[in-house]
Amino acid sequence: MTDKAILILSDGLRYDTAVAGMGYLGHLVESKQASLYKIWGEVPSMSRPMYETVHTGLTASEHGIVSNAVVRRSNQPNLFQVFRDAGKTTAAAAYWWFSELYNRAPYDPIEDGEVDDDSLLIQHGRFYRIDQYPDPELFHAAARLVRRFQPDYLLLHPMGMDNAGETYGADSPEYRNQAIYQDAWLAPLIVEWMERGYVILVTGDHGINADHRHGGTTAEMREVPLYLIRPGVPGVGDAGETKSQLQIAPTLCKLLGVPAPPTMRHPSIV
Repeated sequence: MTDKAILILSDGLRYDTAVAGMGYLGHLVESKQASLYKIWGEVPSMSRPMYETVHTGLTASEHGIVSNAVVRRSNQPNLFQVFRDAGKTTAAAAYWWFSELYNRAPYDPIEDGEVDDDSLLIQHGRFYRIDQYPDPELFHAAARLVRRFQPDYLLLHPMGMDNAGETYGADSPEYRNQAIYQDAWLAPLIVEWMERGYVILVTGDHGINADHRHGGTTAEMREVPLYLIRPGVPGVGDAGETKSQLQIAPTLCKLLGVPAPPTMRHPSIV
């Protein structure tokens, strides 16, 4: 067990694309320094509903964020709330919809773009608004948060995979190459964060299909990876198991040693 974690929620990262293209993460799996699971995602396979599903362990009909058009704060027990209330420090380098879900809605790009406020659910936040925001710049913002504040829970949410998939389609070299680039940009940061004692989870909110779309029920829109890296704890390699997206929130609670609320009723993966 550790007491701090980083969740890398790569928007639009398909399972098969991650396994084929993310070489450093693949090395950690092959050398059993990490565990790899296939995650069966919830539906609708849209971004804002799945952000809330990942952070509450609830389905869309339970948490009420049923489409990207629902703009309000979360009204269910969520990871940022649970960890802050337990005295943990929370942080995020993420798309602005996370600010609306867990800090303030509607989003004010001037007041809410950069926050350091212990009263908020996301206490240290660095938020971006454009889908084309460069992944490396966001990764460096997350690294600064780690070095400056040592958060107990950090969300890192890049949009590069989703932007490439929606622009070029999942069968394109642009989409496949983006997975390679993300892996290469993340690799030295993952090494640093492991040395700092963070458990690291890498997953996606949803996949994408060859028609540049997501939101439906097919496997290419729902199957995402989960890489679990625990410093000092051997992984199992490719577990060959499919887990539910509803298990991510209770897993993070267990890893941080914080009791999961009753609403996070699905079993932890670890």
